[in-house]
Amino acid sequence: MLHFQYIEYFIALAAVPLMIFLYSALIKWKQKTAKKIGDPSLVKELTSEYSSKNFLTKFILFICAFTLCVFAVAGLVTPNGSQKIKRKGTDMMIALDVSKSMWAQDIQPSRLERAKQVISKIIDNSPDDRIGLVIFAGRAYLQMPLTVDHEAAKMYLSAASPDDVPTQGTVIADALRMCEAAFNPKDKTFKSVLLLSDGEDHDNDAIKVTKDLAKEGIMVNTIGIGSPQGAPIMDPETGQYKKDDKGQTVISKLNEKELSDIAKAGDGIYQLYTNTDAVASNIKNQLANIGKETTTSDSLYMSFKQYFQYFLGAAFILLLIEFFFSEKKKSKLKNAVALFILMGFSVSSFAQSPKESIIKGNKSYKENNFDAAENAYRDALKNSDTNVTASYNLGNVLYRKDNTEEAVKSYDNAIANAKSNAVKQEAFYNKGVALQKAKKLPECITAYKNALILNPNDEDARQNLQRALKEQEQQQKQQQQKNKNQNKNQNKDQNKNQNQNKQDQKKNDEPQPQQSKLTKQDAEEKLKSLLQNEKELQDKLHKIKGAPVPNSPDKDW
Repeated sequence: MLHFQYIEYFIALAAVPLMIFLYSALIKWKQKTAKKIGDPSLVKELTSEYSSKNFLTKFILFICAFTLCVFAVAGLVTPNGSQKIKRKGTDMMIALDVSKSMWAQDIQPSRLERAKQVISKIIDNSPDDRIGLVIFAGRAYLQMPLTVDHEAAKMYLSAASPDDVPTQGTVIADALRMCEAAFNPKDKTFKSVLLLSDGEDHDNDAIKVTKDLAKEGIMVNTIGIGSPQGAPIMDPETGQYKKDDKGQTVISKLNEKELSDIAKAGDGIYQLYTNTDAVASNIKNQLANIGKETTTSDSLYMSFKQYFQYFLGAAFILLLIEFFFSEKKKSKLKNAVALFILMGFSVSSFAQSPKESIIKGNKSYKENNFDAAENAYRDALKNSDTNVTASYNLGNVLYRKDNTEEAVKSYDNAIANAKSNAVKQEAFYNKGVALQKAKKLPECITAYKNALILNPNDEDARQNLQRALKEQEQQQKQQQQKNKNQNKNQNKDQNKNQNQNKQDQKKNDEPQPQQSKLTKQDAEEKLKSLLQNEKELQDKLHKIKGAPVPNSPDKDW
């Protein structure tokens, strides 16, 4: 449906009545001036070549051109120009166990890292699927809602760790409920849940919840990460194996039976992790022939079909006519030449639009040809550096190419030139995602807050903001600990320096040997005196030698 994007610019049409008033005032002034001259025949002779009709025509042409320019700025568009990405796929929620038992290394380098590799491979094998992520341990959290942005999914996946869930355990039932809540029941797509866990803690409600999901048409597949023989749990922070209350090393074992029962209740399959490619391939085959008849669509923010160039073209023609059109009566030849020249112009010759470049870029983006898409969007910006659509889509392409710094600049350009709050909100959100990927948390938090100001109902922005705040808090704690350690080391150095200074001062305070003023005879007499007292000194030493020595205090290092 045709509509104007920026209707606020129609306020400029208020200038039309003002120009009409000024035109009327000018005509009256001319009439009064003619009367002041006094001689009508003289006035007629002086104005014989002037045509009031031609003057009125020129004014009407100018008013029409101005009005057309206002319509061009208001931006007449049709949503038919928005392109939709049609896909045939499924909606898949992935539930990842991040309990500390996933640190066990019976599968190298660890159960958690292998689980992440499997999920990443499954995402690569599912280009047409929407992917969501739930992490769980003693509680379940929605890490990322369903999305076709697989790069963002991998970013959230790589950041998942046991530190994200403070409560330990394996609440599989809660994770399955969280996955169910993430699905939109109105979407006519096939839905599935993929559970990756060692299933160590038995969850009595897991089977019941799985059966409920199966009744809703949601398939549940499970992947067992670990070994039945088990392995100790290495704590990366301490570098020690975890121990129980009795001081015994904890051995974590894979609970295959529970995971197998869950898959059976959910009409899915259970797989023991053996090889990343093999497990991912089995999941792909399991879902390959399901839900193919359902086609869904996801839209990238794309260009509307623009019509402003036609208004600008018509306004340009009218202004050219007005320029060559004379107020004088004897200028028919000149006017005819001007009109003949104008007939040779076409609107497209002077009203080039970046629309074609944007559509070309969208096509390349859909085909994952990001280099071609980037070139197309930059071509569009060469014609109009304030084009919001080209800036926004260029930011998306640069983000996919891991050029987050340039992506942020493109989003900022889109925000600066966007007139629609909806477009600004999307640009702020994507800017936040890019900054979060670049670990620029303060700027990222500001971007998410701006997105929520424009759309308080954006749950994705809200959840990402919470995660960014949590990461910032962790960074601050790490920085505080680092500063604390630095201060501690500085205090040690200061104490060491003070002790050294005291020792030096003590040495300085000790009496220095002076040149003896005794004569040789006096020295010999004193030596004889000392020798005479030697026996007495020896006796005293023998007496105190057997006395007990007080115990020295224990060291605190």
